[in-house]
Amino acid sequence: MISILDSAAAKQTILRRIPLDDANVPAAMLDRLESLFGERISPYEAVTRILRDIRAEGDSALRNWTSKLDGKTPQSFRVSKDALRAALDSISTQQRAALEVSARRVESFYKKQPLASWITQEMGGVLGQLIRPIQRVGLYIPGGTAPLPSSVLMSAVPAKVAGVKEIVLAVPPQRGTGEIAPIVLAAAAIVGVDEVYAMGGAQAIGALAYGTESIRAVDKIFGPGNLFVTIAKKQVFGTVGIDGLAGPTETVVIADEFANPAWVASDLLAQAEHDVLASAILLTPSKQLAEAVQIEVGKQMETLPRAEIVAQSLPNKSGIVVTKDLDEAVELSNAYGPEHLCLSVRDPWAWSGKVNAAGGIFMGEYSFEVLGDYVAGPSHVMPTGGTARFASPLNVWDFIKIISLIGLDESTGRELSKSAALIARAEGLEAHARSADNRVAGNGAS
Repeated sequence: MISILDSAAAKQTILRRIPLDDANVPAAMLDRLESLFGERISPYEAVTRILRDIRAEGDSALRNWTSKLDGKTPQSFRVSKDALRAALDSISTQQRAALEVSARRVESFYKKQPLASWITQEMGGVLGQLIRPIQRVGLYIPGGTAPLPSSVLMSAVPAKVAGVKEIVLAVPPQRGTGEIAPIVLAAAAIVGVDEVYAMGGAQAIGALAYGTESIRAVDKIFGPGNLFVTIAKKQVFGTVGIDGLAGPTETVVIADEFANPAWVASDLLAQAEHDVLASAILLTPSKQLAEAVQIEVGKQMETLPRAEIVAQSLPNKSGIVVTKDLDEAVELSNAYGPEHLCLSVRDPWAWSGKVNAAGGIFMGEYSFEVLGDYVAGPSHVMPTGGTARFASPLNVWDFIKIISLIGLDESTGRELSKSAALIARAEGLEAHARSADNRVAGNGAS
């Protein structure tokens, strides 16, 4: 059952952000770590040890930790091109068409994103910025509880548009089969990724960051994952770039009295079925709608195949909040900074201008979040955990570097050297100042 709260109670519970470092670690997880490591250690320490082993021992450690954590190790972590083609042939015609529709729309969307080098000659010579794609990126595609071909498309297509030379996927095999789901491999084939590896968890992040005998290191790692993946990304940052630290997925729906309660309920449930830590929150000034949605959630979840997951996620970080008015609903949402914000109101455009923190805004009941997950166009990889206050959804700019270009003429270089020398001496950096003085005096000029 999903609870109905007032604003004050919601601020202290479901709308309260808890930093990653302060998150409670379930006893069952600590018990599991103790059985693996022979002592009771934290997830942070566990990840540190795994990464240390991967860095020191390469493939041997990757096999060892995969066997310990997943119960089995594939004969080869690398998935062959033949296997990708076979997976594409194995899915239905309808599934392939749907994936291709999604890929085309994502590509069309990101081709509209401005991406160009520029040079100016207005400042005493040539100045500019050169746009260069990152050469080799690693995309982590979660897959422990459900296959996610959509995440392949939503991550790899923007990388392709940006001009990334080598796109590498790390996909954990499905529990039970020990294989990557064919539809995920099919999506990889459609996009044309360069390498796919059947590996997951912190050990996969280590392999991407440090490289092994069989896997070349990447320059930047993208993608969400469980707590151990997120901690691993945090620990390898600096050796490689990362896109961010992803937390559990989340949706906020702001709805007025005109919203369809059955649709709102289905949108909340679509979020809640992701995993037990997902957040599905309704903000509405209508007590009548709140009660109707509560009833609908109870009815609809009875027939869901993942009802067990929903039953755990709804009481955890989900709920219905009755606000004073829509202004307060938007205010609460901005403070929370949700990954997805759905405006299920009569005039969404009248309210979108007041939103300043959200990964994506879904305008009206026919622009619902599930379309964003699969086929709308923008990537569904969006900032979580309140990072929408300062971060952006995955986009082409994440896959490029900007190189500053400086080519001043002689007279400008000499003139600017005077100011540079003054600033350098104010900082106590005499060698800097003398380097500039040499240009002013023309010392050593040919």
